[in-house]
Amino acid sequence: MHGMDLGTMWASMGPIPKGVVFVLLFMSIYSIAVGVERIYVYSKAKKQSRILLQRIGELWQEGKIAESIKESSDKKFKNSHLAKVLIAGLNELEFQEDQKSAYSEKVESAKRAIERATIKGLVEFRRGLNGLATIGSTGPFVGLFGTVFGVITAFQGMATAGSAGIGAVAAGIAEALITTGFGILVAVIAVMFFNFLLNKVDIFTGEMANASSELIDHYIKKRTGA
Repeated sequence: MHGMDLGTMWASMGPIPKGVVFVLLFMSIYSIAVGVERIYVYSKAKKQSRILLQRIGELWQEGKIAESIKESSDKKFKNSHLAKVLIAGLNELEFQEDQKSAYSEKVESAKRAIERATIKGLVEFRRGLNGLATIGSTGPFVGLFGTVFGVITAFQGMATAGSAGIGAVAAGIAEALITTGFGILVAVIAVMFFNFLLNKVDIFTGEMANASSELIDHYIKKRTGA
């Protein structure tokens, strides 16, 4: 009976199960890389947005659109999700002011610009998440694919040796099940990252909606003198 250590199992694996292991290894590296990269991006966006809101809060109250645009456009806020939507809204308001547009048109144009910027920002935030979702759902099946071929190889070996009984195939089945276990592990990692990151995106979506709504409210109050 073969030894049950990982080195022996790997040596006795067929080419297809080994290929499956390499595919699962790539999937796990991709999941971890995307997860870590997204967490870093989200962290920078959160930090920069918090600082930005503190700096332009007073400018909003005073109705200083040009100064708000300048502050939001600063390179140190280039990763801020709030800066992107606020710049879009502020630029549109300034443009409509220059065009002497009607008050209602100014507000609606600013809202549309903010919506476009929000959608663009969400697309960027969701980059890589579809890949994590795909790996989370397909990882166990990829592992099972390798297991099926491993079990077939084990039974073929039993038939060739002319022996019977569970003892003759126990080692082979154990080797085959490695890919299933690895596939489940890869899927768990991907799903955990996906759920964590998706929750962050939902939070950012709410923050962008609140910030843009507050911008429009400040503009309306300024025009109505409220």
